[in-house]
Amino acid sequence: MFKGDGIDLPVLEIGPGTGVLTQYLLENFKEVRAIELDRESVAFLKENFVPKGLKLMEGDFLDSRNDEMFFPDDVLILGNFPYNISSQIVFKVLDNISKVKGFGGMFQKEVAERLVAGPGSKTYGILSVFLNTYYKTSYEFTVGPELFTPPPKVQTGVIKATRIDGYVLPCSRTLFFDVVKTAFNQRRKTLRNALHKFNLQESHEFAKLRAEQLSHHDFIKLTQFLEQSQ
Repeated sequence: MFKGDGIDLPVLEIGPGTGVLTQYLLENFKEVRAIELDRESVAFLKENFVPKGLKLMEGDFLDSRNDEMFFPDDVLILGNFPYNISSQIVFKVLDNISKVKGFGGMFQKEVAERLVAGPGSKTYGILSVFLNTYYKTSYEFTVGPELFTPPPKVQTGVIKATRIDGYVLPCSRTLFFDVVKTAFNQRRKTLRNALHKFNLQESHEFAKLRAEQLSHHDFIKLTQFLEQSQ
């Protein structure tokens, strides 16, 4: 993943555990960093992978106080992401778009499908809009539970996301994020009702539609309209 794309950047692996993926990364990338929270895993990695060139950091990736350590320059983020915090990891990536050239790895299948989903799909949601605004995404393949020890009760999906370099959001990022979150938090309502706090008029072209019917381009257009109306 990414190696064949001519992208030669430092890799940051999140949650390497006992280094199953780490070994592959060290063989294929010039610089590999990893962040691990579990102390036993940290001790194992120090003994078995730091001598091979792994730059290991002990801590919590979601702790914003460590951002300068995680993102000193452009990086690729890879990992077998813990299911319970995978969405939070993606939001962290979105907070550091300028530093994250690309990311990919394993997610619970439903989350992976949601990340790459397009409008009109039941899996389409907040992260679908945000991620596909800034990154070119693809669902790579599904990994069955029988390939894990112990096997999980769910399937796993692998995705890849590559930043759209040079892209500048043509509206307020804060307002854009607020509009998208508000719309999907009441996804069963029409946008006229879901976005009542923004005073969206019934005459607007999107007023009678629901959030899942709008592409990220449509949400940008809607945000621009609301921005001009304020």
